[in-house]
Amino acid sequence: MRDTIFALSSGAPPAGVAVIRISGPKVRFGLETIVGFVPAPRTAKLATLRDGSGLLLDHGLVFYFPAPASFTGEDVAELQIHGGRASIAAVIDCLSRLPGYRLAEPGEYTKRAFENGRMDLTAVEGLSDLIRAETEAQRRQALGQADGALRALYEDWARRISHARAMIEAELDFSDEEDIPGSVSDKIWPTMEELASEVASHLAGAKAGEIVRDGFRIALIGSPNVGKSSLLNTLTQRDVAIVSDVAGTTRDVVEVRLDIAGQLVLLQDTAGIRDSDEVIEQEGIRRSKAAADSADLVLELRDARLLENNKEIESLTDRTTLAVWTKADLVSVSEPATPDGAILVSSVTGSGIESLLACIAQKIKECQVGADEILPTRTRHQQYLSVCHRELVTAIETITAPTELRTEYLRNAANSLGRITGNVDVEDLLGVIFSEFCVGK
Repeated sequence: MRDTIFALSSGAPPAGVAVIRISGPKVRFGLETIVGFVPAPRTAKLATLRDGSGLLLDHGLVFYFPAPASFTGEDVAELQIHGGRASIAAVIDCLSRLPGYRLAEPGEYTKRAFENGRMDLTAVEGLSDLIRAETEAQRRQALGQADGALRALYEDWARRISHARAMIEAELDFSDEEDIPGSVSDKIWPTMEELASEVASHLAGAKAGEIVRDGFRIALIGSPNVGKSSLLNTLTQRDVAIVSDVAGTTRDVVEVRLDIAGQLVLLQDTAGIRDSDEVIEQEGIRRSKAAADSADLVLELRDARLLENNKEIESLTDRTTLAVWTKADLVSVSEPATPDGAILVSSVTGSGIESLLACIAQKIKECQVGADEILPTRTRHQQYLSVCHRELVTAIETITAPTELRTEYLRNAANSLGRITGNVDVEDLLGVIFSEFCVGK
């Protein structure tokens, strides 16, 4: 018989209320032992919790969710007790001594929900992302995925492919029958072309989905003492980086997480770029350039005092770049002329910071066209979708190939979709996916 698992599913103690979740075949036995009865399904019942010897453990609310209408698809109970460490430890200790009971492993509740058909893998991943969501955009995207938006889309695509295969095979097997149309292929392959186009469009939005989930990367690039660390501290509103007049203070990439316009932003302060013979500084400069290469946006910082002499600085990167002129408070001219598209800021007075934030928000928006749609959010989604698209295109374009071979390409395409949702051969993925969860979920 399968173990009955239990764990603290609420936040770390102390807290006002602690929720201990139990799932498995011996839930009713556990309730009868500790509470003395099994409450009506999905109904809160105030109860006294005692151990096997009758010792009082706590008072709390008890819920019972019989299978299969529960989160895991098994019998589930929740004990809502006082959130003190001693109360939680007493109940956990009592449960651990019940036969067939053990502490849950990380993600085990969700894994059982998947195994019992309550969730597919995309919903599991969406739930994981929802737990970790830091911004409003992440919350919306993760909640849609956890609610089955991706699953519905991919299962519809798989159904359409299965229908196409069935019609083609029917034409092959019953070509002499009058009720089987002789021009099935004339209708099926155009529908597969439409589907291939939908998959390609879906894949094209993967970058927007990744930015929401993983964050929009911004690298602060510029020469030493141009004000990168000062700007980082101003944008984060705290002293994250050391600020000094000594050139080369920043030797490594310093990354902080910000919420800008509801989007997660990973802001990176980097070492000043200049010619140097010092080994450690050279490594810092190499990392700075690597950060610029991988960034979604580069803020190329320049000292605004150079504007007074109409000097120009060579661009440091050919990526999407926003020129930011710093140290505006040190410029003697009240309103120095800046190149088109550049922003003039001061980390001392705060002037231009709001304009800079608005410009960053606009850049993020431009990179997230279609982000409100249903989009793939993980690399494994993209890999299987790419295989699906490739197999669809191959089936469509190999006109001279035997029909049986073309239908095999369609089968491969459908299997790739099944691997995303967990319907086909994903055993090797399960440990990786569920290890992301905390104990109690």
